[in-house]
Amino acid sequence: MPSDYRLAPSLAARLLGLSLVGWGLLVFLATVLVVLLQAPVAVLSAAVLVCVAGVFGTGVLLTRAAYVVRLTEAGYRVRFVRGVGVAQGRWSEVEDAATDTIAGSPCVVLRLRDGRTTTIPVEVLAVDREQFVRDLQTHLDRGQRR
Repeated sequence: MPSDYRLAPSLAARLLGLSLVGWGLLVFLATVLVVLLQAPVAVLSAAVLVCVAGVFGTGVLLTRAAYVVRLTEAGYRVRFVRGVGVAQGRWSEVEDAATDTIAGSPCVVLRLRDGRTTTIPVEVLAVDREQFVRDLQTHLDRGQRR
């Protein structure tokens, strides 16, 4: 059974705030078009509607739809994390898993048989660190027994 781990609420809030700046910039540019270039007011209305839909869509994506880490019976996949290393792999490729602190952040490091690694900063996940490590180890043990 797959396990999906989403963004931590604090990180999702920061990303939503950043996206609000982007959506606000779009409304500002539409306003400039209407005022300076005498574009129809419908341009501004359309921009506002797109932005409202975009804000809600971004919120849903960040809090419910998008996962950062997915663990399945076959392997794992990590998304939206810079410096992750190998973003996806099969459990049969994993030599071992270890916890480490990298740049002051607690991480889980999957060492692959070919020497490459996958680094997952646990602080970006909306889950207790110990619970994530236990679930990852369970998936790893099952996957390597196959």
